[in-house]
Amino acid sequence: MPDRNQLYIQLFNIHGLIRGKNPELGRDADTGGQTVYVLELAKALARQPGIRKVDLFTRFIRDKTVSPDYSQLIETVEDKLRIVRIQCGGSKYLRKEMLWGSLDEYVDKTLKFIKDENDYPDIVHGHYADAGYVAKELSTFLGVPFVFTGHSLGRIKQSDLENKGMSPEEMDKKFNISHRIKTEEEIIANAELIVTSTSQEARQQYGKYDAGEKANLSVIPPGIDTNRFFPFYSNYDNFVDEPEKRDTLRQAQFFMQKELERFLTHPEKPFILTLARPDHRKNITGLVEAYGKDRELQAIANLAVFAGIRKDITAMDTNEQEVLIDLLLLMDKYDLYGKLAIPKRHDVEYEVPELYRIAGRSQGLFANPAFKENFGVALIEASASGLPIVANDDGGPRDIVKNCNNGVLVDITDHEQFSAVMRKILVDPELWKQYSQNGIHGAREHYSWDAHCAAYLEQLSRLDKRVAHISDTDAALGISANPFAKLDNIFISDIDDTLIGDDDALQELAGLIRNRRSGMGFGVATGRPVSSAKQVLAEHNVPLPDVIISSVGSEIYYGKDQQIDKGWRAHINERWDRKKIVSLLRPLKFLDYQDGEDAQRDYKISYFMDENPDHLAMVHKVLTENRIRYTLIFSRGMFLDILPYRASKGKAIRYLSYKWNIPLNHILVAGDSDNDEDMLRGEMLGIVVGNHHPDLDKLRGLKNIYFAKNTFAAGILEGFNHYGFPKRKVRETEEEYANINE
Repeated sequence: MPDRNQLYIQLFNIHGLIRGKNPELGRDADTGGQTVYVLELAKALARQPGIRKVDLFTRFIRDKTVSPDYSQLIETVEDKLRIVRIQCGGSKYLRKEMLWGSLDEYVDKTLKFIKDENDYPDIVHGHYADAGYVAKELSTFLGVPFVFTGHSLGRIKQSDLENKGMSPEEMDKKFNISHRIKTEEEIIANAELIVTSTSQEARQQYGKYDAGEKANLSVIPPGIDTNRFFPFYSNYDNFVDEPEKRDTLRQAQFFMQKELERFLTHPEKPFILTLARPDHRKNITGLVEAYGKDRELQAIANLAVFAGIRKDITAMDTNEQEVLIDLLLLMDKYDLYGKLAIPKRHDVEYEVPELYRIAGRSQGLFANPAFKENFGVALIEASASGLPIVANDDGGPRDIVKNCNNGVLVDITDHEQFSAVMRKILVDPELWKQYSQNGIHGAREHYSWDAHCAAYLEQLSRLDKRVAHISDTDAALGISANPFAKLDNIFISDIDDTLIGDDDALQELAGLIRNRRSGMGFGVATGRPVSSAKQVLAEHNVPLPDVIISSVGSEIYYGKDQQIDKGWRAHINERWDRKKIVSLLRPLKFLDYQDGEDAQRDYKISYFMDENPDHLAMVHKVLTENRIRYTLIFSRGMFLDILPYRASKGKAIRYLSYKWNIPLNHILVAGDSDNDEDMLRGEMLGIVVGNHHPDLDKLRGLKNIYFAKNTFAAGILEGFNHYGFPKRKVRETEEEYANINE
């Protein structure tokens, strides 16, 4: 049995290009400092005495364009740390903006993985918005605290893109920016803890969100591996235990030195070093401009630019192509041949630390010209290696220079000021020595992973660990015997305008349900209360369901006696305060409180509201500002339902799957309106009937969602034929799990 006195932490970093050794930094926009941060955090946490296990979840990728390392389902990194790869959106590598529509699939498969392992996390921690969404959904389902680290935020990106003249339509097409910002609002409102790297990030960036003011923000700077990033003058024997690793580092130093010399006429000069992926926001061209315009600086020092990893510029993304082509043009414009080195690659594990030390031995410096830098891990790595730093007077660099007093902050858009500061440091040996020594000591004092983990675990200890896992409450609450034990498949449908609307087709569907009852369960998921659902089904001669998910997913009933699932009620009751929500919304005059017991339930508050985006935004704002956890469903242009944050039709169906061990791909669901959306997404087989609400059109093209041409029950029958439903019963073994990603 797991030791519950020690923590099992699940970290999520979805994009997929992350591995235990030699991470590919700078390969593209998704392989920046965040990759190092998450990997180093995972390793540092796994070494803490209070940690039982750390799993880093990412995406399974099988693609000839990337390393086969990313197709290893479970990678054991060290004793208590694994990388777990879950497939979603196919197996090809996709940039993170293309994954939004597949995240529910990721959630479903992760839940299955957790259930199969029978080991439940104590904390789920999402990194970046996509993983934040996944961790939020898992937290809601598993009943464990949710921690979030944004790394970068959509509103900041939106502002930057606006300044560059990009239209809202272009932003949504390329970056899904509106959806990302909406999701980030939900993440910030629901996270028990948000970890930021700097006070400016906490105050200014999260402050741009409605939920930011009441969020539990904690500034915990990341650390560095001081056994890799040690001073340029140190003996390898003092920091590296294994002789083989010492030899590898010495080889890396030799080959990096040779690589730099290949570009330079006078390689003995000090190096101005920068490492950043080729992205306009990193402003590498600004550094080259500052260097190119200053003849005196060129006489003093060489410039070494490591702009990611590249083979063929013409095969790269447009943004990266433009930056690299501009670099080459600037080299030619300022005649920097023999003074500027632009190598095509660098190994992160061994070569990058040696680059810092090579620059340190040359008495050079590290320059970070980025327009915005949330933190700047490379600045800390360079500092620990003994390099003075010069960076933009904004964000993370401010905290670093304040803590370490190891360099100068400048206006990086002022090329003359930029180059003058670099000249001053390089020609003043005493100043260089002071900044170098301060950086070495300051980095170790303020930016160690042990210090980060201590602060992080202290924050986790203050979080409410909430209720037991669903699996722990099965025997005590709800139904004792599995009502689906003999069923291979389940069909669950919305009622109004999905089942009902075409009587002839409905009777054909009802006959199919009766004929297949021995192997196929039948259920409904509806906004109606249970009594109304049962009545309308009887009026239309529809068989009594095995399960009724009623009141928009806030209640679950089984069998002819409508035995209520008390476990579900206990699960969704967490942090539900019905009276407070009603009181908070009472001043909103555009809300019309629905009358009657059928409309208002213990776990459902219902209003009439005209379709108005401003009104909907106001409801969200009131609830978010008051730290209310909720699920809001607006449907059919007039119905507004507010449920506990753990409740919805889709969550209720996933609960059934999880609790009764029913494979999600053996559950067929059908719906027509926007309040059916979350049960149509993910691993379940979905049917959208032909008379559906236009809001569901955004689901077209997603996996496992079939848009029927026929309407009402005829559309459902069409969907049955499309999927060949019901399917043969499959219960995957551990051996079969290896094929889950195919």
